[in-house]
Amino acid sequence: MGIKKDMTRIYVIDNGGQWTHREWRTLRYLNVDTKIIPNTASYSQLAQENLDGLVLSGGAPRVGIQDQLGNCAEFLKNANIPILGICAGHQFMARFFNGTAAPSKTPEFGRVTLYLLNSSDPLFQQVPQESIVWESHHDEVTNLPPAFIHLAKSTDCFIQAMRHQTKPYYGLQFHPEVEHTEFGEQIFKNFVHICSNYTK
Repeated sequence: MGIKKDMTRIYVIDNGGQWTHREWRTLRYLNVDTKIIPNTASYSQLAQENLDGLVLSGGAPRVGIQDQLGNCAEFLKNANIPILGICAGHQFMARFFNGTAAPSKTPEFGRVTLYLLNSSDPLFQQVPQESIVWESHHDEVTNLPPAFIHLAKSTDCFIQAMRHQTKPYYGLQFHPEVEHTEFGEQIFKNFVHICSNYTK
């Protein structure tokens, strides 16, 4: 039996990224019931929390050792709620669904122009076709997973955003939680809206 709640509940899975607390803080600012949870938590533990969504944070592990991202595979395999993977979480999601991730030919750090390929997607509502986002990555998704739709790119990183065709799973290479990302708060608002309205 689920836990009764009045607020949208989205937990942040901590993969060791430097900005995990900013993701949590952004969600709190948007009046979301949120916690930071270690990636060693089991899916069965989270299933008891009556969650509306999950954020898989960025992380310290490089792409070659991403098996260190705890139980993220368990969440992606079993969850029937929206999931947003950010940076390493995005790369892990791609690999889990049979895409590939590898060291970037041109690593991106700092301000980068994002080009939307599908501005009508629910995650990018009210986000312009071009905007500035904040990057911090040596690795990137190099091949889109077969079941995913390509949503955005930058000059040096082709797969900046993606969405599963049938599951409510999204991946972002850039960091919407960082204030230098122009429409990062709007992207989080859109994800909260997706979570709030998703029928489990």
